[in-house]
Amino acid sequence: MSDRFQVRQAHADDREAVVAFTTDTWPERGSDYLPRVFDEWVATDGPTQRTFVLETGETVAGICQAVLLSEREAWAQGMRVAPNYRGEGVSPKLTDAVFDWARAQGATVCRNMVFSWNAAGLGQSRAVGFDPCAEFRWAEPVPDADAAGPDDLRVVEDPDVAWTAWQRAPGREQLAGLALASDESWALAELTRGRLRDVAAAERVLAVVGGDGVRGMTFRVRDDERETEDGDRERFAEYGVGVWTDTDAARALFAAVARDAAALGVDRTRILIPETARHVSDAAYTRAGFNDEPDFVLEADLTAA
Repeated sequence: MSDRFQVRQAHADDREAVVAFTTDTWPERGSDYLPRVFDEWVATDGPTQRTFVLETGETVAGICQAVLLSEREAWAQGMRVAPNYRGEGVSPKLTDAVFDWARAQGATVCRNMVFSWNAAGLGQSRAVGFDPCAEFRWAEPVPDADAAGPDDLRVVEDPDVAWTAWQRAPGREQLAGLALASDESWALAELTRGRLRDVAAAERVLAVVGGDGVRGMTFRVRDDERETEDGDRERFAEYGVGVWTDTDAARALFAAVARDAAALGVDRTRILIPETARHVSDAAYTRAGFNDEPDFVLEADLTAA
């Protein structure tokens, strides 16, 4: 790549160029979110976040953001390259900048998320140093104040009980111990006991318990508004991870989420679940609903030479 291609921190004046090549990133799948978040990204850059662009000397040809999710975990998101510059090494140069920044902040690992249908994005992530890490899907129980689970199971709001469920959960290994981050949407971070206690204080933690012990858990990370593909607004509740031991526990967990979401007055829910035959088929069996395609998390070891 020519020396005239330089990576630098993004600034507000880059908006027009970035919007020009991100508005129709996936025309067959709906609009890209980057035009909606670019101003906020630039305005909130600081010690735990940095937005990078690649400048050609004539225009901006690529963008990517790095976020520090914990003392050792970084997250890369929003990698986009202008069509006229694809295949010219823009993505590797942006990725190198993200990795260098993350290492300087003390991170030892950097992860990203790629939709399973995005073959080009998956290939590019592997090419620049990311390796397969985890696979997940969204379950989407409908808010319902009257949703009922099995009579012999109860739901408790105890983060330590939920932690026990997480430690024992089928599917935890499939997720590499990751769950949705609390402060960054569309990002996954390691789920720790401390994080569960923080979430219990700020939002809500739910654990399913029976006579034989704890059998499932989830936690709410946020309720928020978002714009639909039709331009409407909807309010949704998002749950960081859902795991369970059997179909009765799944039914109890989804019912607890449906009641919690109804109490919030939201339109929709989504729960991150492991992409396993057990979890996806249980969601179907209990009629919780789920999205059509899984998503992949990849990671790069920043300690490697």
